[in-house]
Amino acid sequence: MNQETTHIGQPAAMPVKKVLIIITKATWGGAQRYVYDLATHLPRDKYEPIVAFGQAGKLSNDLVTAGIETHQLSSLGRDIVLVSDIRSFFEIRRIIHEIRPDVVHLNSSKAAALGALTARLLGVEKIIFTVHGWPFKEKRGAFANKLIRMISWFTVALSHAVIVVSKTDLDIGKTFGGGVADKVQYIPIGIELLQFFTRDKAAASLAIATTTPRIVTIAELTANKGLRYAIEAVAELKKRGIDVSYFIIGEGEQREALQHLGQALNIVDRVHFLEFVPDASKYLKAFDIFLLPSVKEGTPYVLIEAEIAGLPIVATNVIDTFWTESGIVTLVPIASTSLLAQAIERAIKQPVEATVQPFSTLDKMLEKTIGLYQ
Repeated sequence: MNQETTHIGQPAAMPVKKVLIIITKATWGGAQRYVYDLATHLPRDKYEPIVAFGQAGKLSNDLVTAGIETHQLSSLGRDIVLVSDIRSFFEIRRIIHEIRPDVVHLNSSKAAALGALTARLLGVEKIIFTVHGWPFKEKRGAFANKLIRMISWFTVALSHAVIVVSKTDLDIGKTFGGGVADKVQYIPIGIELLQFFTRDKAAASLAIATTTPRIVTIAELTANKGLRYAIEAVAELKKRGIDVSYFIIGEGEQREALQHLGQALNIVDRVHFLEFVPDASKYLKAFDIFLLPSVKEGTPYVLIEAEIAGLPIVATNVIDTFWTESGIVTLVPIASTSLLAQAIERAIKQPVEATVQPFSTLDKMLEKTIGLYQ
C-alpha cells in the first residue's frame, strides 16, 4: 500500500489497517486470552481490530466491553461437521467480503482452515495463523490424525506466516514438506507484570481453609486438559495414605463428567471445583503445587504465572522440555495417572527452590506479531 501525500507535498498519515481476528470459540482459555490481548493492545492509530467467532462467551463479552467490534459466525463449531462447515465457509466469506480486511489473523484449527481458504480466494493481503497446539497431537484414531495433519499442512500452505507459541510445535512445523516449513516461526506468548495476593489473602478470598497440601489447576474443563487423570491421581494418592486437596478453577463442557468421576472414586472431599475466577493467577500463592495434566497444549499462560509465583509444577510432557531448567517443573507422560501421583508425592515431600526463567513481555509479543502484518 503506497503512502499518500497531501496537497502541499507532505506525507499523509498511513491508512489504518483492518485486522480481522477469527477464533472458533469465544469462551475463555489460552487462545482466547491471546486474542483478547492482541485485539485490545494493537495500536489504534495503525490498526483496527475486528474479531469474528463461533461460540460466544467471556471473550466476546469482554471484547464488547473493551469497545472492539465483534461478529458471531453462528455455524462455526469446533468439531468437523460437513453441513455446518460449509455454512461456516460462506459466513466467513461474507464477513471478509463486507469488512475487506488488510490482515486476517486466524486462531484455532477449525477457524484457521476455513478462514485461510476463504481469505486466499478473496485475495486478502496478509493471512496469519497462530497455532495454539497442533490439533493432530490430540488422541484420535490413526486415520483421523492423518487427515487433520493434512488439513493443518493445507492451512499452513495457504497462510503467509504461521506463529507457534511453543518450541515443540516449532519442531513439528519444521517437519512439514512441500516447501511450507519456513513459514512457521516461534513467537513466545507475552504477559504483563503480575501482581499476587498473599497466601492468606488469596486463601481467604477463595474460602479455602484446608491444612492438607493444596494442588491447583486453572483450565477450561475440556478433554484436552486431561483433568480426569489428575482426579484419578488424587484417588491413587488417597490409596497411598497421602492427603491432598485438589482445586480446579475454571468452567467447561466436562464439568459434570469430572464431578461424577470424583464421586465414583469417593474423593469428593478432596476435589473442589471453584468455577471460573477472574484473574485467577492472583490467587496462586494460596496453593502449594500447580498441576498441568494436559494431553495437548501450546504454552499455557498459567504455566508462566505459576512459575513466577514460585509454585512447584507437575506437568505432562506436552510442554517444552526447557521448563525443567527452572528446577521446579517435573514432566511426566500424558494420561499417566500413576506417574502423576508419584510426581505430586515427590513435590510434597521434596520441595525445591525455583529459578524463574526469563519470560516474554506482551510488548515483545505484539512487536513481533505486528511485524508479520507489514
